[in-house]
Amino acid sequence: MVWRRRRFAVAFLALLIAAIACGWLWWALRPPLAGPLRLTKVSFALLPGWSKADPGPALAAFRRSCAALANEPPSTAMGGAGYAGTVADWLPACRAAAAAKDAHGFFEQWFQPLQVGAGALDQGLFTGYYEPELAVSRRRHGAYRYPVYALPADLVSVDLGQFRPALRGQRLAGRVENGRLVPYATRAEIDAHGLSQARVLFYAADPVSLFFLHIQGSGRARFEDGRLERVSYAGQNGQVYTAIGKALVADGALTKEQLSLQSIAAWLHAHPGRAQQVMESDASYVFFQEEPLGDPGLGAKGAEGVPLMPEASLAVDTALHALGAPFYVATMTPNDKPLRFLAVAQDMGGAIRGPVRADIFFGFGKAAENAAGAMNHSGEFYVLLPKKLAARLAPETDYPGPS
Repeated sequence: MVWRRRRFAVAFLALLIAAIACGWLWWALRPPLAGPLRLTKVSFALLPGWSKADPGPALAAFRRSCAALANEPPSTAMGGAGYAGTVADWLPACRAAAAAKDAHGFFEQWFQPLQVGAGALDQGLFTGYYEPELAVSRRRHGAYRYPVYALPADLVSVDLGQFRPALRGQRLAGRVENGRLVPYATRAEIDAHGLSQARVLFYAADPVSLFFLHIQGSGRARFEDGRLERVSYAGQNGQVYTAIGKALVADGALTKEQLSLQSIAAWLHAHPGRAQQVMESDASYVFFQEEPLGDPGLGAKGAEGVPLMPEASLAVDTALHALGAPFYVATMTPNDKPLRFLAVAQDMGGAIRGPVRADIFFGFGKAAENAAGAMNHSGEFYVLLPKKLAARLAPETDYPGPS
C-alpha cells in the first residue's frame, strides 16, 4: 500500500505542475483583492497614537518570530508580494531585538513604517479571533457524540508557493483517486458518513461549540476530569470557507446590524432543528492535533509555527504579507474606542484576504471571546520594515500581487 500511495502522489504532483504551467489553477484560486497593494513611507510620528501605544508585547512576539527565522536559510524569501525581502534582511534587527530593553526605541531605531493601501483605499477591515474552550470526552457517551478528527491519512495538502512564487501563501488539498486529485469530503459529507481515514481525538458535547472551534482554528479541550489541553490546527479539507452569518442574514434570521459571533451562536443554539443545515452551508472542515497546554497566557501555534500572543499577534493574507513582519493597527474597539497597537503577523486565515485586512488574536477566556466576536471595524494598517530593506523601496510603491 505504501508504494501505491507514493505512485499516486507522484502522479498527482505531475498533474499539479502541468496545471500550474497552464495557468488555470491560479485563476481558480486567486484571492479577491480590493486593489493593488500600495506601500507609502511615513514617519513614526504619523502613526496614530504611536507615542502612547505599548509595543512591549509586540517586541516579545517579534522575538518568537525571530527564533523561527533563525531556522531558515538566510536566502529564504520572506513571502507575500515580495516587498519583505529575505530572511537575511531581518537578521540584524532580530539580533538587536534579543537585547532590546526599550520597545519604542528598538522599533524606531531599526524599522521604517510604511502605510499599507489597497489601490486608492487606505482603510481596511479588522476582525478578531480567540481560543474557544470545548467540553470533550475520550469516549462516545451521553452528550459527548460529536467527533473531533485528527488529520486524515488520505488527505493530500500542497503548498503551491513551492511550485510558483506567485502562488506563495496558497494551498490546495484533496485526495488521490486513480492517480487524480479529487476534492475532499465536505462538512456535510463528513457529518453524514464520518471519516474512516481519520482518528477521532475525542468527542465534543456541543456541535455549535465544535463548529466555532473549526472557525477559530485552535482552542482548548476540557476533559471530564477538569484537565485542560490545547487543540491546534493540523489541516483543512481544501473546501472554500463560507461565513454562515451571510446565510443567516440572507434568510432573514439575523440582520446585518445584529451579526456577531455571539448572535450567531445564540441563534444556532435556539434553532437546533436548522442549526446543522446552516453550519453545513460552510463546506470547509478543519482537522486538529493535541498539544500540552504549556504557557496558559499564550495561544496555540499559528501558521508561522510560534505561539500566538493576545493583541500582539495577527492573521494576515500571506499571499501579500510576510509572516514575522510587525504591523501597526489603527482602528476602533467594538465599543467605538480608539484601538492602537503594534503586533506581528504570525498566522493566516481562510477569510483574511486583501492588503488592508487582518484578524486580531485576542487570547483565551470569556473577555477574549466577547472582544473577538464583536470586533468588526475599519482602520489603517502600517507595516514596519528593517530600515536597510525599506531604503531599497521607492517612497510609494505598488505591488500588484497575484495576477
